[in-house]
Amino acid sequence: MKSKKLFSTLIILGLSALTLTACGSKTAQKSSSSSTDSGKITAVGSTALQPLVEQAANDYAGSHSKVNITVQGGGSGTGLSQVQEGAVQIGNSDIFAEQQSGIKAAKLIDHKVAVVGMTPVVNKGVSIKNLSMKQLREIFTGKITNWKQVGGKNQKITVVNRAQGSGTRATFESAVLDGKQAVKSQEQDSNGTVQKIVASTPGAISYLAFSYVNTKIKALSVDNVEPKDKNVENNSWKIWSYEHMYTQKDPKKITVNFIKYMKSNKVQNGLLKKLGYISISNMKVQKDSNNKVTNK
Repeated sequence: MKSKKLFSTLIILGLSALTLTACGSKTAQKSSSSSTDSGKITAVGSTALQPLVEQAANDYAGSHSKVNITVQGGGSGTGLSQVQEGAVQIGNSDIFAEQQSGIKAAKLIDHKVAVVGMTPVVNKGVSIKNLSMKQLREIFTGKITNWKQVGGKNQKITVVNRAQGSGTRATFESAVLDGKQAVKSQEQDSNGTVQKIVASTPGAISYLAFSYVNTKIKALSVDNVEPKDKNVENNSWKIWSYEHMYTQKDPKKITVNFIKYMKSNKVQNGLLKKLGYISISNMKVQKDSNNKVTNK
């Protein structure tokens, strides 16, 4: 009798194992269905967004071996113009398409994937830690030219600006310059280059996305507000922008799937914070293409 019961038990366990194996196989097939995508995606534009898209593309390639994603900088203006012309699949931008001259925003689709804070940065030899918004404006318009004028040591201020067409520059000037003309100074194409120049140039000041601030340079507070994510989220810190990935209308499936991945929990709740970006879902305010900020 005992042997019959044991035999019946083994049969039941065997059937259960088969059922679990079948369910597991079905789940695996479902989760890897998107890995059948194949083709090439080129994303060009914002250097502020570039590190995030590069890392996400590398991670995505792990489960999508037939999708080749190339990520390049060049500035927001370049990204917008190239996606409009159909030269690339994705145009990365720190600004709304409506804010860029020569771009027909109605013909593009805006995919907002993150928020980035931007901060004034100085060479570590500069002694001050805080500027008022007025002082910052007067430095970048050429009215203040020596650090002693704002409480620092007697040292010439070297302004490093971003090139025309840079979304980071457009965001900074919109928040800081109040419509005034920027002082003529050296201009650089990328956040990475600016980072290195400020680190190696005594008295230098510029501005960078939060994600590019490191121990070799110093970020400044403005009006005694620190450049931190929590201050961007409630607009206490005024210098910030959305990170946009623009496509043409009716993008191909592989492009749609990659942008879906950029908006997935894996990226939004993990990679963004790791690389110094802010999830749009954390924002307590929203901004439109006219730079009008309202509560959510």
